[in-house]
Amino acid sequence: MQTKKLRWGIISTAKIAREKLIPAIQQSEHCEVVAVSSRDASQAAAFASANNIARSYGDYHQLLADPDIDIVYNPLPNHLHVPWTIHALEAGKHVLCEKPIGLDVADTEKLIAAAKKYPHLRVMEAFMYRFHPQWATAKKMLEDGKIGHINSIEAVFTYFNRDPKNVRNMPGIGGGGLLDIGCYCISACRYLFDREPNNVVGKLAIDEDFQVDKHAHGLLDFGDAQASIYCSTQSEPVQRVYVSGEHGGLLIEYPFYQPDDCGATLRFYHDREEEVIEFEPTNHYTLQVDALARAIATNKPVPTPLSDALANMKVIEGLFTSAETGSWVNPKA
Repeated sequence: MQTKKLRWGIISTAKIAREKLIPAIQQSEHCEVVAVSSRDASQAAAFASANNIARSYGDYHQLLADPDIDIVYNPLPNHLHVPWTIHALEAGKHVLCEKPIGLDVADTEKLIAAAKKYPHLRVMEAFMYRFHPQWATAKKMLEDGKIGHINSIEAVFTYFNRDPKNVRNMPGIGGGGLLDIGCYCISACRYLFDREPNNVVGKLAIDEDFQVDKHAHGLLDFGDAQASIYCSTQSEPVQRVYVSGEHGGLLIEYPFYQPDDCGATLRFYHDREEEVIEFEPTNHYTLQVDALARAIATNKPVPTPLSDALANMKVIEGLFTSAETGSWVNPKA
C-alpha cells in the first residue's frame, strides 16, 4: 500500500458526499479529502468549513485543475455522471463515480471509450455494498454449495419520496427508481449468480406527476434459475435479498444500506432450522475507498470495473425496453 495518502476532490455538495463518502474517506488510513467544489462558491466554502476540508471551489473545472488532487468523487445527478467523469479523466484524475454509471448503454459505452485513452487512470462505479463482509460471506457460502443449486433470487429495495425538487423525481436526467435503486437489485443478482441473464422482462408504473417510474418489477432469466427484482420510490422502506436453493435458503438483511451503528445479518435456512450470522457495524464506504486506493497503488484493476457497469446497464436498459414493448429482451444482444 502507498505511504502517501490518496488525495480526493469532491464534485458537488451532494447529501451522499456529506453524509457518507466524506466521513468514509476521512476514516481511511490511505485517503484524505483536500477539496470540494460547487456551482456556488459561497456554498462550497461553507460546506468545506463544516466538513473540515481545506479548499473549496465555485466551479467544477477549477477543482479538476488542482494539481494536488489525485482522485475525484462524482455524486452528481445521473445525467452528469459520464460527462464529468470524462472531464476528470481529461484532467488526469482517477474517478469514483456514483451508480448508475450512466443513463443508458450508449452513455456508458461513451465513458468506456474515453477511459481507454487513459489506461493509467482508474474509474470505478460506486457499488459500496459489495465491500461489506456480509456479501463476501454470502458469496462464499453459495460457492461452497451451502444451499445447493440456486433456484431463485429475490431482491427488493424500496423507499418513499415524493419531493418534486428531488432529482430522483425528475424526468430526463435519470430520475426514477430503476436507475436509482433497481440497479442495486440487478447488480446483486448478477453478482450472486456470477453470470449475465439470458433474457429479461420488466413492468413499470409511471408517476403521473413526475413522469418517472415509481414502481419497477423485473424478471431475469439465468437459464436454469430465475431472479426477480422489485424497487419502488413510493413504498414503505424495505430492502432484502433472498436466495432459494435446493438444500437451503439464504436471507441477506440490510443488503445495500445499513443505518448508522447497525450491524448486518445473514440468515441461513436448512431443514426448517435457522442459523444466524451477525456482523459488527461496518462502514462499507470506507472499505470501498480503501479497495480503490489499493487498486491505484498497485496498478491493478478496480473491483467493480466499467465492464461490470456496462453489463448492469444492459439489464437496466433491457427492462426499460421490455416495459415499452411488452416482450422479453436479450441484454446480451
